[in-house]
This record gives sequence, structure tokens and C-alpha cells, in this order.
Amino acid sequence: MKKRLTMLLVGLFACVGVSLAQTQVKGTVVSDEDGQPVIGATVRVVGTNEGTVTDMNGKFSITCPKGKNTLSIAYVGMEPIEVSARGNMRIILKTDSKNLDEIVVVAYGTSTKGTFTGSAGVVSSDKIELRQVSDISNALAGAVAGVQIQSSNGQPGTSAKVRIRGVGSINAGTDPLYVVDGVPYDGDLSSINPADIESMTVLKDAASTALYGARGANGIIMITTKKAQTGNTRVTVDAKWGSNSRQISNYDVLRSPQEYLEREYQAMYNGATSVLGYNPTQAWQWVNQNITTNKDGGNGYQIYQVPEGEYLFGTNGKLNPNATLGYKDEANNRYYTPDNWEDEMFKPTLRQEYNATISGSTDRNNFYLSAGFLDDGGLVEGSGFKRTSTRLKDEYK
Repeated sequence: MKKRLTMLLVGLFACVGVSLAQTQVKGTVVSDEDGQPVIGATVRVVGTNEGTVTDMNGKFSITCPKGKNTLSIAYVGMEPIEVSARGNMRIILKTDSKNLDEIVVVAYGTSTKGTFTGSAGVVSSDKIELRQVSDISNALAGAVAGVQIQSSNGQPGTSAKVRIRGVGSINAGTDPLYVVDGVPYDGDLSSINPADIESMTVLKDAASTALYGARGANGIIMITTKKAQTGNTRVTVDAKWGSNSRQISNYDVLRSPQEYLEREYQAMYNGATSVLGYNPTQAWQWVNQNITTNKDGGNGYQIYQVPEGEYLFGTNGKLNPNATLGYKDEANNRYYTPDNWEDEMFKPTLRQEYNATISGSTDRNNFYLSAGFLDDGGLVEGSGFKRTSTRLKDEYK
């Protein structure tokens, strides 16, 4: 009986010793990018065979033997880290951008930049957002090598001519093929909201455009729209205000009616003396009689009033200082003065843009709903552009 009691006590103390030599550690692994839990991260006790993985909530529980209190945490696409074990740990993993390769959207799916053998240029959404454009074709200007953008109309919402590696045909079409989320797009480019675009990939050679055959002879522009990121439902609202104004100064032109008429007087005077053979006095009288008529080079407008008995121009070719700018309509009893049409046409206008999105993603469903409104007043009166757009992208497994 005494031996049995001794053996029981020895076994009890041995179990207590083993228990005291081990430590139970619990914690959570999250991502530094969005703070979301990292599912399936490997947690291992350095120097032992003890290891586990994080659950759906990023949580883990592991036993550390005596003298082993360093944990190694690793996950694909993130930088591995070693930390000292403690209670209720919160471990943050950073994205390892060096191990990620740029994705190129090609005709038959996607490829990595390193393994892609064709010629392609990618314009990401970050670069598109830096350009306040109403049409996505203008966002390619100067962004991709070998792509020429020809814009002959500055009106907002007007698509530019896109030429990939020059003009590929004389009589046939020269426009590239646009493919939006894998579907050829023949609609108006101005109806696509640039805020909905994730990336634009320009395929430039035959190896890249082979799947579309002759339709891709002038190159292909693959447009990939945005979708929801992994995580909880997100609501974003974006508002932009701006002003349109002319930044390039006009040519050196005649700025006043007086300056224009004096130049016209000189032209008619030279013609009267050299062609008609008039002497200076005859030429001076002839110009004063015909400059306001519709014949012999006259302008047909009486925009200056001169006192009775005086001429519009003096013998020195300068406008009569007693002339008054304007025209009096005796029939309607109104007095007209000329307008500055440059000031009337080019006026600063407001540009306002609003975008709202709702997106969410689960293991089975990924949805992205967006709505946008654009009101671009343009630079010339009456050249404004308005667009109201909505888009729903839903993927369900």
C-alpha cells in the first residue's frame, strides 16, 4: 500500500512539472493593409515541431515548450515575422510587394509581366484618376509608348482618335478594338465612367491580339472595370469641383475696330494708287467713299459715326479723332455698338463630378454597384457635356 501511494505522488508531480514546463499562447493575425484577419497563416514555434494555422477569424492557439518562446508567422504574399510569445497576441503582417508581379490582361485571360511575351502597356486606375477627363480615350495620351492620341475637338465628351503603332490601313478602319471585361464594345466611349475603370491594357502586336483575328489588326484596348475587395461592405462617395478656362493665349490679333479699319484703309489705298493709278488725294477720297460699302474691298459696315462734312480717315491714314464708335438705327431709334466676341465665346465654366459606390465580397458573392454624374461646362458657350451613369458588377459562385 505504501509503494502504491508513493508511485501515485511521483506521477502526480511529474504531470504538474510537464504542465508547468509548457505555455499555451493565443493570438490573432491581421493584415496591415486593411486590418482584416489573415486566414490560413502558418504559426510555428521556432526550434520545435509545434505549429498551427489561423482560423476564419485569424485566431490561433499553440503550445510553447519550456525555453521556446519565439513564434514564426508566415503567409503567401506577406513578409514573414518572428515575435516573442505572450498572452493575447495581435500580430500584423505586411504585404510583400517584392514577391508580387504585375498582372497584364490579355485576350485569353491574364498573365504576369514576367511571363508575357507580347507587347502591351498598362494604365492603372491611379494614373487615370490623376487626369480629369470626360472620355477614357483622352486618358491614354502620353501614357503608353507607341500609342498616338489625336484630338481635333476640345468639346468635353468627344472621343479622341487612337492610333496604335501608326496607321495600319488606307481604306479600311484604323480604330482599335475595345474590349470591356472580356466583351467587345462598340458603344460610345464617353458613356463609360473613368471612375469605374480598374485598368486599361493596350495590346500592340500580333502575338497579343491573335485571338480576335482581323478585328484586332489595329490593336486592342482591354478595359477592366472595378470589383469589390475582400472584406466587409464598403460605401464610398467622391465629389470633385473645378473650373474650365483657356490656358493658351490667343494669337496676336487686331484688338480694336479702329486698328482693323486703319489696316483696311492702307490696303485699299495701296490698291487705288498702284492698280487704279490714282494720285494720293484721289486715293484718299476714293477709300473714304467705298470703305463702308460692299464693293471694291469695302467691309460693308458703318460702325463709326463722323460729323457732317468730315471724312472717316484723314490724309495720314488715321481714323478721324471726332469719329464715334457705334451705329444709330433711325428707324428703330436704337444705338448699336460692336461686341468682343472672344469674351462672349470663351468664359470660365464649372466642372462638377460625383461618384458613389457600394461594394462587398464574401466567399460566394462579389458585387460592385456604382453611380456617377458629370457636368462639364466646356470652354466655349454651349459645348458642355453631361453624363449620368450606373453600373452593377456581380459575381456569384
